[in-house]
Amino acid sequence: MTTISGFFPIVSGNAKVLILGSMPGEASLLRQQYYGHARNAFWPIISALFGLDPLLCYQGRKELLVENRIAVWDVLQSCSRKGSLDANITLATVITNDFADFFTEYKAIECVFFNGKMAEKLYRKQIVPALNQRFSYLEYQCLPSTSPAYAALSLEQKIEAWKVIKKHVVK
Repeated sequence: MTTISGFFPIVSGNAKVLILGSMPGEASLLRQQYYGHARNAFWPIISALFGLDPLLCYQGRKELLVENRIAVWDVLQSCSRKGSLDANITLATVITNDFADFFTEYKAIECVFFNGKMAEKLYRKQIVPALNQRFSYLEYQCLPSTSPAYAALSLEQKIEAWKVIKKHVVK
């Protein structure tokens, strides 16, 4: 099993919301794009919420997130994992991103949304104990995973659940 590394965050100084995944899957790593799997619901959800042209290039998609005060990152900086499933992450190999520095630099972030339960579990176990009280203002909410492996909800149901993001990023 090889060690995989995630991406730098998509973020700007005025971001109010942070969407956290766990670690990019194989298709995303291959394309070097967040949520790069063709069947991942992330970009269709963002499209539905913010009027994104589904044919927009990746750079344009990132710019739309920034314009709408949304940051995207992952809990993990690196790990070992066979395939793309979060369940296959070897926990003993996990290295997390530095959230204390991140929240210090991006002070406007008020709310963290987890893209699925594994991102939330990893963050709460690995990150929260290390964060000090100066970040106690952050709100947290877990949203249904956009992964094609999570098929318990339809795209429409996922869009409905993800609408909560809009109330936090109104300009």
